Amino acid sequence: MVRQGVGRLYLILACLSLALHLFLVLFCLSVLQTSCLLQPTSSSSISSSLSGAAPHDRQGSSSHKPLPGHQNGVTARSAHIDHRDKASFDMAVETGKDRKLIGAGTATKMAHGHSKLEALFSHPLYNLPWPPLLEDDWLLKLNDSKEEGYDQANWTSSTETHPPWLSYHLGITRWELYDRKDPNVAEVIQQMATQPILSAVQKSGGTQLKLIVSFPNYGQALLKPMRQGRDAETDVNLFYFSDFERHNAEIAAFHLDRVLGFNRIPPVVGRLINVTAEIRGITTDHKLSRTFYTSPVGNVCFHGQCEYYCTTESPVCGRPQVLEVSLASMLPDLSLAPRRTWRSPWRRSYSRTKLAPWEKNPDYCVKVKETPPYSEGTRLVDFIDMVVLDFLMSNMDRHHYETFEKFGNETFLLHLDNGRAFGRHSVDEPSILVPLRMCCRIRRSTLMRLRLLSLPGHRLSDVMRESLSRDPLDTVAPLLSEPHLTALDRRLATVLQAVNSCMGHHDNVIHDDLEENMSAY
Repeated sequence: MVRQGVGRLYLILACLSLALHLFLVLFCLSVLQTSCLLQPTSSSSISSSLSGAAPHDRQGSSSHKPLPGHQNGVTARSAHIDHRDKASFDMAVETGKDRKLIGAGTATKMAHGHSKLEALFSHPLYNLPWPPLLEDDWLLKLNDSKEEGYDQANWTSSTETHPPWLSYHLGITRWELYDRKDPNVAEVIQQMATQPILSAVQKSGGTQLKLIVSFPNYGQALLKPMRQGRDAETDVNLFYFSDFERHNAEIAAFHLDRVLGFNRIPPVVGRLINVTAEIRGITTDHKLSRTFYTSPVGNVCFHGQCEYYCTTESPVCGRPQVLEVSLASMLPDLSLAPRRTWRSPWRRSYSRTKLAPWEKNPDYCVKVKETPPYSEGTRLVDFIDMVVLDFLMSNMDRHHYETFEKFGNETFLLHLDNGRAFGRHSVDEPSILVPLRMCCRIRRSTLMRLRLLSLPGHRLSDVMRESLSRDPLDTVAPLLSEPHLTALDRRLATVLQAVNSCMGHHDNVIHDDLEENMSAY
């Protein structure tokens, strides 16, 4: 009897053990299935990555919780955008066609699941057709370039003989500075990062040190040197007009403008240069060469001549000769493509004590809307696009902007000179967003892309991290620190909240630029 009792006990234990093992097997299978959904990554070269190859994702993605509640159709404000769910995205989507267009990107995202950036650029919102281009919609013609400004290179009529920068210039249209899919843009970036520098002279004008460098194929770029470390925040005691210009801000601004779908900043790339061999040894600028010296610790330094930070107390120094710089491709010469400079209606006072008119008048936008060129066409929503860009990267220095004269008022705004962006990540500057809050006007295509970038599958910080990883300087250190990337998501949430508030209090907030394009989907 005792033996039978013991046998039953062993049988029961064996059954329990088998059941436990089966449970563990089922649990492991579910975990493995989930892991298969994670996004793999890969590395790529500068040129191929900008053409669409998947880069290495430094951080990867993480899970995010949805916002628990909504009130009156407007999401509650929070410090991070991570917890915003799809309902917040749909709040500004007014038609079934909008939802159809947004949903068209789902299959694309799955097909390109290894790269959020590829999935973003494959989305229909980033591939909307432009109106048919007429002859007057091109900035330059080949005969113009041959006759007036580029004759020294003896270009032929065959586009195969043109250097990439010339093809990039010839591709500028009324509607955008470059086509994201144009391989010449990637080639321009590749060559700025790798070609020998033949000359370097200081650019005249401006408040801080900038150089113009030239390459063997007649191409030129605007060089801005590294002034401070990536993690350094702007001193809270400095006024916005006293801040340093940052080389990594110029690079990050180009990538952000591209991620937002604007394509209005000339291509920019980072590069390590030898201060002695690639500036001091080749410059013909005697005023610049006289400012070179060797620091007490043996670093080669220089300061040039400018209004701010061009003294031995604030020099640019190599380590000991190696220096990080940003290189921005030059626009066509003004003799070929004149540009008009416009004073920003929301320009700051650039005074320690005075307020600008818009800071004293809450109805300031009413006057702006009645004043050309903001009283007609798309100039106001073009300006709001720039406001969104500036708020996301915390750029308070947008006192003027430019357009190509040839296109009159019916064209995009050039988003130039972004060196004072990304100064602080811990604090957002609400005054940058005042034009949007005052005017309550925004493009539908811009709003829909912002909503898309608020979703986990296309999160702004993730696609920016991935995009910036393609720059050569990312191998030295991330071009934007994680706090700066987190700030992008936080600020995006603020922009969306501002639009939602406008829609709750005003009519005609959305400028529908998708009406003709929507019929294609």
